[in-house]
Amino acid sequence: MNSCSLGKLNVSMSIFLVDSHCHLNLLNYETTHQNVNQVIDNAINEQVRYMLAVATSLEGYEQMTELVGANPHVGFSCGVHPCYVKDAQYELDKFRELASKEHVLALGETGLDYYHETDTLRLQQQRFSEHIQLGAELNKPIIIHTRSARKDTLAMLKSEDISRCGGVLHCFTEDIDTARAVLDLGLYISFSGIVTFKNARELQEVAKFVPIDRMLIETDSPYLAPVPFRGKENQPANVRHVATFLANLKSISIESLAENTTKNFCQMTHLSYDALLSV
Repeated sequence: MNSCSLGKLNVSMSIFLVDSHCHLNLLNYETTHQNVNQVIDNAINEQVRYMLAVATSLEGYEQMTELVGANPHVGFSCGVHPCYVKDAQYELDKFRELASKEHVLALGETGLDYYHETDTLRLQQQRFSEHIQLGAELNKPIIIHTRSARKDTLAMLKSEDISRCGGVLHCFTEDIDTARAVLDLGLYISFSGIVTFKNARELQEVAKFVPIDRMLIETDSPYLAPVPFRGKENQPANVRHVATFLANLKSISIESLAENTTKNFCQMTHLSYDALLSV
């Protein structure tokens, strides 16, 4: 899609939403979507006018950038998910080369996952450390994944001095104490469609607690579709439902939530807010 196609879309300029975490290369383009341009157009029609396409491996990053191409509505994150740390194609020099590209706004997703992977703990920690060190070197934030690894994740964020590059704990599902610790480290907290689930009352209390100036929103597409699409494949357009739910939860307008979360995203990734609004 090029910028000329925007004229064909029903876009209100009053709201500018960012999907701060999606996996555009993992959506179903065989039966669900025609192509990635259709996915992006669907998002823009829901006033989701920028997306961060997040890699889970270096090979996946290269596939994703080839799929999307140069698009003013999409930025990229390059890195290795903790469940893929045994990827034979990983080389630190290759990671540095890819992560240095201008369209790479963040590194990751990275972190620790002790739920799915129990035999790679040391390697996960090593890769996590390398991501933070490279983030500091390149002045790019880190997209952090944690599951069943709260203690070690927080310990590493402190010992590696995450403040050198900053970042976000994405798809947050932890408790208020963890949220407080993450905020004390200067990080952002991102909420996905999980926060809209009926059984997510504790997480909804966390969302009330997190200040609006430290909050991001995401889909984690193709996973975790929000209500009313739960159980279906997720897509960036659905971040509008996450935003609406959170705005109601925090008793603010959707316009205020959109403005704040988009400014937060720009602050984290060193993008110009005014320039982003012009895409």
